[in-house]
Amino acid sequence: MKNVKEITIKIDKEEWTNILKETFNKKKKDIKIDGFRKGSITWDLFTKKIGITTLFADAADLAIDNKYETALKEANVIPVVQPTVDITEITEDGITIVFKFISKPEVKLGKYKNLGLKKETPKVTKKEVADELDALRDKYAEIVIKENGKVVSGNTAVIDFKGVVDGKVLEGGTGENYPLEIGSNTFIPGFEDALIGMETGETKDINLKFPENYVEELKNKDVTFTVTVKEIKERILPEINEDLFKDLGYEDVKTKEELEKKIEKHLLEHKNNEAENKYLDEVLEKAVSNMTIEVNEEIIHEEIHRMINQYREQLKMQGLSIEQYLEFTKTTMEDLENQMKPEAEKRVKERYLLEAIAEEEKIEVTDEEVNEDIERISSMYNVEKEEFIKMIGGTDMIKYDVKMRKALDLLKNN
Repeated sequence: MKNVKEITIKIDKEEWTNILKETFNKKKKDIKIDGFRKGSITWDLFTKKIGITTLFADAADLAIDNKYETALKEANVIPVVQPTVDITEITEDGITIVFKFISKPEVKLGKYKNLGLKKETPKVTKKEVADELDALRDKYAEIVIKENGKVVSGNTAVIDFKGVVDGKVLEGGTGENYPLEIGSNTFIPGFEDALIGMETGETKDINLKFPENYVEELKNKDVTFTVTVKEIKERILPEINEDLFKDLGYEDVKTKEELEKKIEKHLLEHKNNEAENKYLDEVLEKAVSNMTIEVNEEIIHEEIHRMINQYREQLKMQGLSIEQYLEFTKTTMEDLENQMKPEAEKRVKERYLLEAIAEEEKIEVTDEEVNEDIERISSMYNVEKEEFIKMIGGTDMIKYDVKMRKALDLLKNN
């Protein structure tokens, strides 16, 4: 690929011997052989008794460090991933090192303006408002014991139950004081429906059949559950009044109509955000498909590892390690990398697209814009501006982010 440069550095015997001796001098304090005090062995004795080849690995690392800048200067590129190093030859007479540098891939922009895509204009229906209002009321519903009355759908029946199959008590098929929400489909089909109409204290047998897709030893078998309703609980929805408005944090709301307007506004904001994100994804996808780029696997892999490190931090906040996650999900790190690869490739291509647009459009970022962004973010995280700059290692990253946002705004507004 055009953005890959391999630089071969050959180190001759004289220089290589000096590197081997430097390596020996660093290690000699830890070398102990019979008849000699630890650290007192000479170079000649070491090569005779232990062998010069035992220094090759450490000396090769030192040679790589010594020659990296030389190789980079010869390559005359800015690497975008960690360079790879290959030792193609190593003997007492010298070492040959091949540095592989990968720079930014060439991007040929295609059409990225006037893409013919339209952002959806969301609307909120009266039914959606009513459903959201019901959901909010349900959140603050009071659970009370039903003193009189029968089990209906939506109630929670506290039951004792015992299942019998082939004349034997079903293993795992018994329970006491079990709270079962009617309509939750927690039990096998027919069980919850059979409880509807029962009263507190009532006992009855329910004859059912296990479904075809049940566990092998029970599927299609007849089962009888003896069930006693110990207690019935129902949800009492709150009245739509000032108490509910306060519970919802709406001190300024006084009527149902005002609450519905609040709900409508909230739903519309949510839908607008979804529409914006969807439109943005479509615009990026279209512009990426129009450009020409060949992305090295090494660049994709580096993005995957960046994503995994981010995921590692997210798991840590939940009290989990990535090793525990892999164990729970019965997956391997390789599985996780494969799952993330499509998204990593998408992110890389979108990043190079925006960088190319910023260059093509000659987008500039002022110090004032950088400062405004730093103030916004530091305020968000409640840290001093200077401390935030120190945390991120300077202002370059912020400047880059602002430039990418300006390129993105240009892309979606054309």
